[in-house]
Amino acid sequence: MELAYFSGAFRLREREAGGAGAILRFARVRPRQRGRFQPLKSQEITPGFLDRMIRALKRWQYDIVGIDEACRRAVTLPERRRFACLTFDGASKDIVTHAWPVLARHGVPFTLYLPTAFPDGVGVAWWLVLEDIIGRESRISLVIDGRERHFAVSSLSDKYELFDFLSGWLRKLPPPELSYAVNDLGRRYSADAAQISRSASLDWADLAKLAADPNVTFGSATVNYPALSSLKDAGAQREMAMGRAVAESALRQQVRHFAYPFGDRDAFARPHVVMAEEAGFASAVSTISGIVEAQGRTNLHALPRIAWDGRVRSLRMMRVLLSGVMFPPVQPTRSARHQSPI
Repeated sequence: MELAYFSGAFRLREREAGGAGAILRFARVRPRQRGRFQPLKSQEITPGFLDRMIRALKRWQYDIVGIDEACRRAVTLPERRRFACLTFDGASKDIVTHAWPVLARHGVPFTLYLPTAFPDGVGVAWWLVLEDIIGRESRISLVIDGRERHFAVSSLSDKYELFDFLSGWLRKLPPPELSYAVNDLGRRYSADAAQISRSASLDWADLAKLAADPNVTFGSATVNYPALSSLKDAGAQREMAMGRAVAESALRQQVRHFAYPFGDRDAFARPHVVMAEEAGFASAVSTISGIVEAQGRTNLHALPRIAWDGRVRSLRMMRVLLSGVMFPPVQPTRSARHQSPI
């Protein structure tokens, strides 16, 4: 990416590779933390970086648009200016405390994809529970696939390795088994999973404030935020339907857009893309990297997003990614029923 930037190659190919624009994906926005063990740091940006990024997008002459306009541009003829669509996953409290003030000051639209169990106070942010326990302990034991396993995590590298291993394992579990595993860990190591999750999550009062801002669009991200690939088809359909129904009832507005929980190639598959279309969502976003093409070349129910790595604070790198030169060409598709996004 450094070579593409300093050689100017990204500028030469931007017209053919840049498509209609890009959907950017973020999770947490908060001031920089000092802890040595931060396994989720890649999913965080600071309020200062968010401010710099918005200023840069304006300077680069991108139209910062909402998800409805992004979808419109995805199916129409290319426009002179490319778009950037800002989206936030999850229900992190940081959205209202740190991100919203920056976004409101700039007057730019953004989309928040909401898993409704979290503002209800019953969602479990198991990744935060895992971070808390591994950060505190030097030895960890738990039952994996019916067998007691023991891990020594005295060094920082051991902690990161175990976090990656356990988060990959937990994400694949069906909800009942996931709940049991997280509760078991909490009991063993005095971690209150419910309290950790509630304190880090938006509540409905926070969401009511956001709902009053015309620049905010709410999308659905199911109820409990499970990887859809861990569910049977009926369970995945239920999560999609109930997530939207709860959000619409609480927010008193239509919810037309969807985000696949986690959104990578292992988290969902072609049948889930079909489900999202059949459920009546206008769009569904993934975390698979890519640029949104014009003229219907990008499947609206498998929209790519550029998931920004918060450990990288270089706007030069963002400029290269937005140009599209780092991504393979998109194959045209008319419908989720005709082609897999993966």
